Amino acid sequence: MAPPQGKPENVLRLADELIALDQHGSALQSLHETIVLKRSRNAQGFSLEPIMIRFIELCVFLRKGKVAKEGLYMYKNAVQNTSVTAIENVVKRFIELANEKVQEAQAKADKISLEYVDDLEATETPESIMMSFVSGEMSKTRTDRALVTPWLKFLWDAYRTVLDILRNNARLEVMYQLIANSAFQFCLKYQRKTEFRRLCELLRSHLGNASKFSNAPHSINLNDAETMQRHLDMRFSQLNVAVELELWQEAFRSIEDIHSLLTFSKRAPSPVMLGNYYRKLIKIFLVCDNYLLHAAAWNRYFTFTNVQKPATANFVILSALSIPIIDATRFSGPPLDAEDAKNKNARLAILLNMSKAPNREALVKDAVNRNVLNYCDPAIRDLYRILEVDFHPLSICKKLQPILKKLAENTDTAQYIRPLQQVILTRLFQQLSQVYDAVSLKFVMDLATFDEPYSCTSGQIEKFIMNGNKKGAFSVRVNHIESSITFASDLFTSPVSSQVDTTSLQSTPAELITNQLSRIAKSLTSVLMRFDTDFCLLRKQQSEAAYDRALAGVEQERKAVIAQRSLLELRRGQADTLATQREAELAAQRALKQKQEAEAESRRVQDEVMKRNADRIRREKEAIRIEEAKKLADELKAKGGLEVDAEELEHLDADKLRAMQIEQVEKQNRSMNERLRVIGKRIDHLERAYRREAIPLLQEDARKQVEQDRKTFIEREKQRREIQERKHEEALEDKKLFSKFASYIHDYKQSIDDEREKAYQEAYARAKDVIEAEREKQYEMIYEQKLADAIAEAEEEATKAAEEEETRERREQEESQHKAVEENARASKEAKEREQQEMSEKLERQRVMQMKREEDAARKIAAKKANLGLASQSPPPVTAWKRGGATAGGGQRYVPPRARGAGASADTSRESVTPPKGGAYVPPSKRQQQQ
Repeated sequence: MAPPQGKPENVLRLADELIALDQHGSALQSLHETIVLKRSRNAQGFSLEPIMIRFIELCVFLRKGKVAKEGLYMYKNAVQNTSVTAIENVVKRFIELANEKVQEAQAKADKISLEYVDDLEATETPESIMMSFVSGEMSKTRTDRALVTPWLKFLWDAYRTVLDILRNNARLEVMYQLIANSAFQFCLKYQRKTEFRRLCELLRSHLGNASKFSNAPHSINLNDAETMQRHLDMRFSQLNVAVELELWQEAFRSIEDIHSLLTFSKRAPSPVMLGNYYRKLIKIFLVCDNYLLHAAAWNRYFTFTNVQKPATANFVILSALSIPIIDATRFSGPPLDAEDAKNKNARLAILLNMSKAPNREALVKDAVNRNVLNYCDPAIRDLYRILEVDFHPLSICKKLQPILKKLAENTDTAQYIRPLQQVILTRLFQQLSQVYDAVSLKFVMDLATFDEPYSCTSGQIEKFIMNGNKKGAFSVRVNHIESSITFASDLFTSPVSSQVDTTSLQSTPAELITNQLSRIAKSLTSVLMRFDTDFCLLRKQQSEAAYDRALAGVEQERKAVIAQRSLLELRRGQADTLATQREAELAAQRALKQKQEAEAESRRVQDEVMKRNADRIRREKEAIRIEEAKKLADELKAKGGLEVDAEELEHLDADKLRAMQIEQVEKQNRSMNERLRVIGKRIDHLERAYRREAIPLLQEDARKQVEQDRKTFIEREKQRREIQERKHEEALEDKKLFSKFASYIHDYKQSIDDEREKAYQEAYARAKDVIEAEREKQYEMIYEQKLADAIAEAEEEATKAAEEEETRERREQEESQHKAVEENARASKEAKEREQQEMSEKLERQRVMQMKREEDAARKIAAKKANLGLASQSPPPVTAWKRGGATAGGGQRYVPPRARGAGASADTSRESVTPPKGGAYVPPSKRQQQQ
């Protein structure tokens, strides 16, 4: 049918008439079409609220969940900016109606089930028996499925719909939390475990979307303390319901959610909330058989609450003692891998705000150091003493049997008996291995006797022994032929190390051998460090080189890490910038679209309003203002206690009412601040009086502390002197002992020095021959180079002389023809002669400098020979040859020797040869051949 036109009152009246005619579907369609109209979006929330209430009632009556969801979405979008209270009223009404329908269906099903049983004494009838074989269900179950289940499903869909509508809206946070808690109670009341898991996933997705779309309009701010507190309260309610439903996996995930929120929150959680958090962790870890973290949770709870009660102290000590010494040890089921268990415990320890996973020894020591045993029952103290202090392998089970019986009487402590059995058996075998080498299997079974229902069979004992061997707690062999148990006694095996130290009676043979070898190694090392200085120097150099390499590597790694961090920061910044720009663009587009739609709708509404009667508009506006003022006054009265007369409402609007409320709140704040100031002043005076009274006590405590420190210093000084004297005596004994070996050490060192001297002389001789051969090659190369230089110089002078001769002849021929230029030619000739004279003098100076450089080189070679010990005299002076064979100084030129024959001595003296006339020079080797 077409949507009705006119006022909301007319639409509501038409719907009531259709309902009276039993046309509920038509009435629902009429209301639905009115709600989805665009002009309804600009209507006031109080005018649409009666229509929405009637719409919700019809949806619940007809069980139209999808239609109700669509209508609620449209209504929320229309009035969320003007009237949040209207949305809350509609949502509450929707959930209340759905709950009433479920209760009515439940009552009707119970009534039908009671009416179905005609004879209360006849529990089974032929019809019911046949139906049970056909359908496998009883009549009560079939009735519930037919009547109650559809309404339960509708109620569950209603909760999901409402949560989707209210999510990520800062104005509807309180209602969102209320509906979520109601949904938790629904799952708990009707034991809906599957729906509870889906509800938890839904809430997690809502929280993820809230952090992802934080820039959306009216989105919640997780940095706000009140918002974060609401989510924490909601997650704690979720955790409580999960524990009551025994959904331990979902409870663990709820714990993770709470831990994430606590980490993200800026406000510290309340003590009650945190105590509840640790109590739930205690229960979850116990159900998971993780006794290590269960004891850690008890420890954290005791530390946090600081409740020094026997019950709490008993559980702290009992849970710590119940941690199995052998990791992952169970009487049934495969054991966990050690590495996997370690990683898992490290991840779970984060939930307890611990940096790393604890261990049994640390938890027990921490409990003892904090004097938790003083608050425990005597039975728990005896349990600790027998397990951790005393040494009694033959009576440990017998002494602990009364304590286990007392623990079994209480259901809370009886759950620790099984893990305590493992600890008792571990202590039994550890202590037996320190006393016996082998015992009979029957003897061990008699010792490991427990009362029913905690008795152990021989198979379980053997499995426990094998698992202990695998984990390294002890080394035991079972001999089924002789029906005995043998403890490892190999002298050269590594000592068995347990994860927790136990009371030791005596050292094992393997430990004695290991200690003896360690002492010998230390003695030999000290001897080596004392007599072999080269070894000490080498170790020092190696350590310094390793330190330098480590420093270089650290610097290089630091630079690489800094570069990688800078790159990551740059990329993260770019990604954040792009995401921000994208979100800003999308938000701008949405805002522009909404603005355009609002402007178009506003223009249309304004056109319609202008056509109406001005008088009716004024009356309606006045009525609306008065009604709104009444509602606001009622709301302010309920929240802030503001009293307003009915006559004054006609002259007051919403702004004036809010101003009155603000004034009243400020007045209350001023009075509260004044009271707080008086209280603070009183507290300051009390604190000053307390401190004055404490000054004499502090002085007395300081005096006692000085006396105690003086006594402690005297005792420590006495102990230090005794230790130094004992060390001096031991050093004298060592010196006396090692003096017997001085002669042997000297002979051994002398033999090593002789061998090294012989090897050095042989290497020196080989090096000497190589150096001599290389020197002769160098001398020959120098000789050939200087000979080539002399020949080139002579040829150059001859060429110059020929050129001069030709010039002279040409000049004589030209004199007869050119007498006029004779004087010029003569002057030119004289200039050339002077130039030649200067050139000759310059060449002469260069030859002298060359001679000096050659003499210096010869002296340096002689000095090197003297240093090497290969020659005892310096080479003769080196001179330069003039053209025609005459030397510059009238001396002789030094010529290096040629390669000698095989029989020639390496110390043959060098020769100085005067070249023959004509400039031809013959080397010594060729001269010997000519002779």
